[in-house]
Amino acid sequence: MDLSIDRRSLADFNRNLSDIERKQLPFAAAVAVNKTAREVIAHLKERMEVVFDRPTPFTKNAFELKPAATRQSAKATVTEKPMQGRRHYLKVQELGGPREQTGLEKLLSMKAAWGGVIQSVIPATGSPFDNARLDRYGNWSSGERNQVLSALSAQRDTRSNTTAASRKRAKSRATYFVPKHGLAPGVYRRKAPGEIPVRVLKFSSDRPSYPKLLGFMDGTEEIFRQRIGENLAQALAAALRTAR
Repeated sequence: MDLSIDRRSLADFNRNLSDIERKQLPFAAAVAVNKTAREVIAHLKERMEVVFDRPTPFTKNAFELKPAATRQSAKATVTEKPMQGRRHYLKVQELGGPREQTGLEKLLSMKAAWGGVIQSVIPATGSPFDNARLDRYGNWSSGERNQVLSALSAQRDTRSNTTAASRKRAKSRATYFVPKHGLAPGVYRRKAPGEIPVRVLKFSSDRPSYPKLLGFMDGTEEIFRQRIGENLAQALAAALRTAR
């Protein structure tokens, strides 16, 4: 999102300035816009703490500032970082509606030996028979995710997939499998032969849909309106002290 002081407001501000203040105004405007943009990013991080359950550092640091060029432009841009831009979950949380499949879901829909449709997958938790391993942010642990992909021969690097030989070498390691019948759809973990398996991943044929939650656009505009006037006055005062 582009953040800038509209020309009419800048003209009104400029009308009552002295010559030396007018000379410093372009510099002060760029400084003020950059400071306000950083405050917008701080607000977004705080907002994520409210609307998300234990957001990861990757999520909280999703936005970056492309600053205004001093004396040349009083426009800054707050945008998703390139790594985030290739993902879709923040966009869905902002706009609401159904989301596209994740990379994991696409892999499992192609590789899992399941007769039904796999549109989405959800870590299975909440009971003795649904017991996915979660990390401290409440997400499915990357370690178990990799184990599942290896067991189902779904790793992008085929050398990481579990083979019959590697399975024999690690007899004490938990096994993961997709049952063909008799159990609810998903991926199951069994620690030892004969042990009752527990589900670690649920399969669903439904496309997940989300309400509007993040409020990036509205929150950005509100913070900018609230803070730009004070930041411009402070930046101009600082510029004048330096000029004198």
